[in-house]
Order: sequence, then C-alpha cells, then structure tokens
Amino acid sequence: MTRPEPPVPARSSAARTAVLVLGVLLLQLGFVLSYIGAFHSPTPRDVPLAVVFPAGAPAATVDEVVAGLNGIDGSPLDARAVADEATGRDLLADREVDGVLVLGTGTEDRLLVAGAEGGALSTALETVVERVDAAQQRTVTTDDVLPAGDRDTRGLSPFYLAVGWVVGGYLVAAIIGVASGPPPTRRSALGRLGALAAYAVVSGVGGTLVAGAVLGALDGPVLATSALGTLVVFAVGAFTMALQGVLGLVGVGVAILVFVVLGNPSAGGAYPGPLLPPFWAAIGPWLPPGAGTDAVRAIVYFDGTGAGRSLLVLAGYAVVGVVVTLLAAGRGASSQVSSAVATETAQPPSASAV
Repeated sequence: MTRPEPPVPARSSAARTAVLVLGVLLLQLGFVLSYIGAFHSPTPRDVPLAVVFPAGAPAATVDEVVAGLNGIDGSPLDARAVADEATGRDLLADREVDGVLVLGTGTEDRLLVAGAEGGALSTALETVVERVDAAQQRTVTTDDVLPAGDRDTRGLSPFYLAVGWVVGGYLVAAIIGVASGPPPTRRSALGRLGALAAYAVVSGVGGTLVAGAVLGALDGPVLATSALGTLVVFAVGAFTMALQGVLGLVGVGVAILVFVVLGNPSAGGAYPGPLLPPFWAAIGPWLPPGAGTDAVRAIVYFDGTGAGRSLLVLAGYAVVGVVVTLLAAGRGASSQVSSAVATETAQPPSASAV
C-alpha cells in the first residue's frame, strides 16, 4: 500500500512564492535597465563608410581625408577609400559598408545609403556627414539606393517579424512545460520536440504570409522566409525546453531574460548595432532576436547576402536545445527510477509479506 505524500508546509510554500516574486522583480528591473540602457542615447560608433575620391586625387589627399573622417571625436565613422562608385555600391549591396561618400570635384558631395538596414542608421550617418561637410563649406545630398519597402516604414518590419517568431517559440515551449510538467522519458521529450517542430512550420509560414501577403510590408521569397521563421521558432522553443529541463520553472525566467530583456533591445530593430552601446552591439548578433532580424533583412532585401552567420547562430540554439532537452529527460527518468527503488528498499516489509 502506497503511503500518501505529506503536504508541503505552508512556510516552505511561502518561501518559494517569495523567491519567484523576487525573480519577477529582478526581471522587471532588468527589462527597464536593458531597454533604456540600449535606447536612451543612440550614438553612431565605427559605422563602415566607403569614400570615393575624384579621379586623379593625390594619395596624400586621400590619406588625409580618410584619417580626418576616422579621427572625428567619438569615432562615429570607420572610413576607407575605394576605387570608384561602382565598387562602393557593391560593398553597400554586400553589407560590408553602411554608406558610400562620393566626393565631388566642386563643393557638392553625395552620400549613398541602404535604408533597408534601418532608417535610424541612414539618418545618423547622414547627420555625421552633413556636419563634416558643413565644417568645410561643402554640401551633401543623400540617396537611398537600397531602400526598405514602401510599406516597411524605416525598415522595422524584419525586426517585428523576428520578434514575433521569438515570442511564439518561447511561449509555446513554456506552456507545454507548465501544462505537462517535465518529460518523464526521452521518448516523450522527442514527442514534444516533434510537436514544437510542427508548430514552428505553421508559425514560420503564418508569419511570412501576414507580413507579406496580408500587410504587404515585406515582399521577399516566401519559401526562404518561411524556412527562416521555422528555424527561429524551433531554435527558441527547443532552447527554452532545455532551460526548463535543467532549471525547472526558473528556466522560463531565464528564457525571458535571454530572449526579451537582452535579446530584443540588442536585435538591431529600432537602432541597428552601430548606434547601440558597445555591450548591446556585441551581444545582439549572438541572440535569436538579433540573428533573426538580420537574416530577415538579408533574405528580403539583400538576396540572402550576410545571412550565413545568423543562420549558424540559430542552428546552434536549435542543436543545443534538442540535445540538452533529451539529456535532461533521460536524467529525470533515471533519477525517478532510482528514487522509487530507494523508497521501496527503505520501506519495512508489510504484514502480508511476513
């Protein structure tokens, strides 16, 4: 006959609740710190800029101008000279620079930018170049040669689409974990990962259709964008499952910390990486919101150029999530069996067994 488990003492339950409330408070304060810290003072830092000089410009002049641009207080630019405008445009299309400054033979210059990388970045670069030209009694005209879509105001739609996928990924994983508890076996963990994969496919296709066919905000290849969305949702969901498997309910809080508190403000949405403080600029490409945002921009506006690293980052989260989820499920099953065996061995024999 199995003896009923003793009720959890009220003091223990209250202590656990207090710890969870404290964790929520820390997440809340971390949210405020991270978002305000990232967005309160956007400042361009080392924005890659190609500089095209008039034909026959002396090497000394080229070196002097480039050094002057790189020597501006605060280091807003990372300038380099290129052979001609065509080379500069190629670098802009390949996402190796964020602007091309074409110096005129008179006092008028042109600045070529890619609005698809984010309107805030183009505006900041234009402001810096205008200030430099004004100090030298020159003028500059800005030309957005790689603009965002007509219905993608300031190039923010890739960010919102990626964040939507990220939110779906960790929410569905958290709901499955809270509703069903930890998977007792690796087979059940595989079943949950399979269900997550099916959800990820529907989510990836659905998000792509909403952003494209429904709203007309992103006019990119449906198959490639949907596949990316599937990867984002599955990677985030699997990683969240892994955190739950190792940390339990606390794993959901850690997922929110990684994907929302740190991931969203560093993703390059409202302000691309060159406008963010160093910490957020450094972590953004390595977190799913940033990797997803960059990959959406690459696929929709740049024919996939520069998406490789982002896809590898997302694949890494997916692989780690799957492996850790399966290992945690197996460990949980083993510990349950060991605990049951120990309990049965410790119990005295019943009267019927004597």
